[in-house]
Amino acid sequence: MKVAIVGAGLAGLSCATALSRAGADVVLFDKGRGPGGRMSSRRMATPAGEAVFDHGAQYFTARDPDFAAQVAAWATAGVCAPWPAAGADAWVGTPAMNAPIRALAGEAAVTWNCQVEALVAASDGWRLQTAQGERDPFDRVVLATPAEQVSPLAAQHAPEMAACAGDTRSAPCWTLMLAFAERLPVEADVLRDRGPIGWAARNSAKPGRAELETWVIQASPEWSAAYLERDADDVAGRLAEAFAQATGVILPPALARTAHRWRYARAGAAGLGALWRPDLGLGCCGDWLIGPRVECAWLSGRDLARRMIA
Repeated sequence: MKVAIVGAGLAGLSCATALSRAGADVVLFDKGRGPGGRMSSRRMATPAGEAVFDHGAQYFTARDPDFAAQVAAWATAGVCAPWPAAGADAWVGTPAMNAPIRALAGEAAVTWNCQVEALVAASDGWRLQTAQGERDPFDRVVLATPAEQVSPLAAQHAPEMAACAGDTRSAPCWTLMLAFAERLPVEADVLRDRGPIGWAARNSAKPGRAELETWVIQASPEWSAAYLERDADDVAGRLAEAFAQATGVILPPALARTAHRWRYARAGAAGLGALWRPDLGLGCCGDWLIGPRVECAWLSGRDLARRMIA
C-alpha cells in the first residue's frame, strides 16, 4: 500500500508511523520548512545570544494509555520532560517543544517546502498536484492538516468530509515573544486569563532551556480574532503593554520582540476520531476531529491508521 500523507504535524506523523510498521510505503508532504507545525519553536539572535521560543503549543498531557507509552519513550530518549509549572500532568519537548516532532520526522520520508494544491483521482490512483509538479500515483491519501485546509482538497472527492471540516473551525491566536537581558521580577512562571492575555509563560523556565530570560505571551481567542488583521508590530506593542499591566512590571528594553499570527491555532472538536472512505482510499486525521490538545492529534492519526490497516 503506497500512501501519501498531506501534513507532517503530529497527526500525520502518528499515522505514518503506524502505517509504516504495518508494512505500508508512506511519503509525507508538508508546506513548512521543517518539523513542528503548531508545536513549532522559533529561534532569534540577540546581543546576549540566541533566544528560543515555543510559540505554538505550550505543553501537552498524556491521558490515553497508548499516548502515555509514547511519551514515556520520548522521555527515555530525552526529547520531552515534565513541566510542573503548567500542571501535574504537563509535559514539554526538550530542548524545544518541537523535539518529539523532530524525532518522529527523523524516522519518516518527509518532503518539506511542498504544498499540495489539489488531489486528482486518476485511473492508476491518487495524484498530488504541487507547486513543484505532479507527484506519482498513490493508493491512499491522508489529509492531516487543519480543518480549514482540508475543505478545498476534499470538496470535489468527498463533500461530506469537506463539510465536516468546514463546520469545525479553528480559533486564531496572536503570540508575542520577548527576550530580556535579566530575569523579570515576576514570581510565577505561568499566567492565565489576564484580560487580553490567555496565557503567558517564562519559556526559559521550561526544562532543558537556555538561561536567557524569554517569555511567550498568547492572546485570548476573542482578542486575537478582534485584532487578527492588525500589523504585527502594533499587536506586539499592545500585548507587551497588557503583559506589563498583568504583572505590574515596568518592562525593560527587550533584546528581541516579535509577534506571530496563528490563523488556525486552537482546533475545534468534531468528535469523530478520524474520517475514512475505504471506497475512495481517502482519509482525514487531526486534532480538530477529537479536540484541541496535542494528544488528540496523535490519537487521531493512530485511529486513522488502524482503520486503514483493517
